[in-house]
Amino acid sequence: MITKNTAGDVLSAALMHGGAFAEVFVENNKVNLLSMVNGRLEKAQSGVDYGLGLRVIHGGNTIYCYTNDTSYDNLMKIAKECALVLQAGGAAGAQTNKSLRFQSLDIENKHKIKIYPEQVAKKQISLMMQTASEAAFAYHTAITQTMVTYMDSDQTVLIANSDGLFAEDRRTRTRATIHAVASSDTEKQSGYFGPGALKGFELFDEIDVKAVATEAARGAVTMLRAERCKSGTFPVIIDNGFGGVIFHEACGHGLEASHVAKDASVFSGKLGEKIASDLVTAIDDGTIENSWGSCNIDDEGEKTQRTVLIENGILKSYLVDKYNGLKLNMKSTASARRQSYKYAPTSRMTNTFIASGTKDDTRDQIIADTAYGIYAKYMGGGSVNTATGDFNFAVNEAYMVRNGKICEPVRGATLIGKGAEVLQNIDRVASNSKRSEGMCGAASGSIPVTVGQPTIRVKQLVVGGQS
Repeated sequence: MITKNTAGDVLSAALMHGGAFAEVFVENNKVNLLSMVNGRLEKAQSGVDYGLGLRVIHGGNTIYCYTNDTSYDNLMKIAKECALVLQAGGAAGAQTNKSLRFQSLDIENKHKIKIYPEQVAKKQISLMMQTASEAAFAYHTAITQTMVTYMDSDQTVLIANSDGLFAEDRRTRTRATIHAVASSDTEKQSGYFGPGALKGFELFDEIDVKAVATEAARGAVTMLRAERCKSGTFPVIIDNGFGGVIFHEACGHGLEASHVAKDASVFSGKLGEKIASDLVTAIDDGTIENSWGSCNIDDEGEKTQRTVLIENGILKSYLVDKYNGLKLNMKSTASARRQSYKYAPTSRMTNTFIASGTKDDTRDQIIADTAYGIYAKYMGGGSVNTATGDFNFAVNEAYMVRNGKICEPVRGATLIGKGAEVLQNIDRVASNSKRSEGMCGAASGSIPVTVGQPTIRVKQLVVGGQS
């Protein structure tokens, strides 16, 4: 990392021709990645990602550069070059010699780690992975392939800026992903789970990898036997946990200030307006203890917070970072995130979910009250246009619902619609809220997030399938 004196000199040099704001982000990230195919370890990689990113902002202009050479002379050279680029572009103002005094941010670490990655032998990790692979194969003879990956990262960051902030944080994350493939003479289907947390290896004392692998295998075998889904417009029940990916993609990205500030979101200019059913309250909370998407501070050094995005259908807030907050004249919601020092930060989600409904409504009751429709047990990936809200999502495991009962499984179902319309058409929200882990890719790279919701019902949604 770098000293306060070095940070102060670099930031002052970056502002020497009149920039309004400068920031350094220093990262030291130790990463382990192991992958196993059919119980055989195929890859074991370890490495360190180290470097510094420098950002200078003036008005609507921003310059970002990064380096893994953090020697004093190199950092001063880069800072002066950034200042000159800003001046050459006509964006900077009069020359300034800003003297910086840093105030170290007092951070309470809410996310305690019991077993750090360096305390765990690769053999111990490999045995855990092998246990998962064996459990998946043991479920059914139709399972023909398993793929298990393990990753951990132990990231230390330092953030200093020209407003006098100086903050440090350590973030340790651990995750395993389990794929199981079921095959017949003519078909292949897969099941998947990827549990993770802002924790160390103690995660695998808390989750049953055999049960997770068995569930992945069960899903693959079930879909192998399923008939193709018929297309049409139906009520759709979306189960809890990873079902929340539909809100994350179809609506959450549209609430990020990076899109709102460019008027590239269907939700731009709608604060205080009713955009969803009265049953919908949606939250982004980066403070949840040891949750996969949590941090003590965001990547601009702001203490993370709980932000109510939608309350009883009313749009209450966007997800705001410093740069886009300046454009919108809004305060940061501690939503600035980045994959590494190689990326400038921007507004992103952390742990984003639809809140539970009343205790009177349950998953079973919602199913019982549905005469005909689709039950989406596990969602897959999808795509969305944030400007229009149009989305298309695959359903990894789906079933027909008839007369209030879950019937035969169907495969190949896709959910098609507009995020704003889905929000308005949610007519049931259960009380069984749950979160699931994933990775989200956008302008500032790939970052860990959680999605979540209770079981919900969308009263009408286009389902793509076999015509």
